[in-house]
Amino acid sequence: MLTDVEDRMQKAVEATQRAFNTVRTGRANASLLDRVMVDYYNTPTPLKSLASISTPDASTIMIQPFDPSSLAVVEKAISTSDIGLVPNNDGKVIRLNVPPLTSERRQEFVKMASKYAEEGKVSIRNIRRDAVDDARKQEKNSDISEDESRDLQDEIQKLTDKYTEKIDKLLAAKEKDITTV
Repeated sequence: MLTDVEDRMQKAVEATQRAFNTVRTGRANASLLDRVMVDYYNTPTPLKSLASISTPDASTIMIQPFDPSSLAVVEKAISTSDIGLVPNNDGKVIRLNVPPLTSERRQEFVKMASKYAEEGKVSIRNIRRDAVDDARKQEKNSDISEDESRDLQDEIQKLTDKYTEKIDKLLAAKEKDITTV
């Protein structure tokens, strides 16, 4: 039971890390485009499966579609997405210039990262609640003793603390990344 709880908590931390990757820092990062979906032949398709995405320098993201005829729909998808970058199309590739962040924008991104961290912690607490309820049910059904139930609940709390701390560390690193000019 504890390994299942730990696996689920680890997945919550990984999901939080993926959410952090979509938050912009002052540098170009291909993971900014992870959530961009392109309407490719009337099918929502992730941008990263339609194009090669690279960062030739710290302030530019370059997108080269595998199918040159899809350049216009890729450009439209980026324009309508919530990443806030304007695509420059030269007929072969799309370039996104990542401007330096203002202090207000940095604070907005720190708040966004904090929100993602809180969502991750809520997910971990929900896993804890379910596991503790399960332990109490086992005790009530006389599957385990009261002492075993208490020990199990203590272990679940230790895991919760461990994974909550991991999210706090990830948040601190992301905030440092965002606020560093």
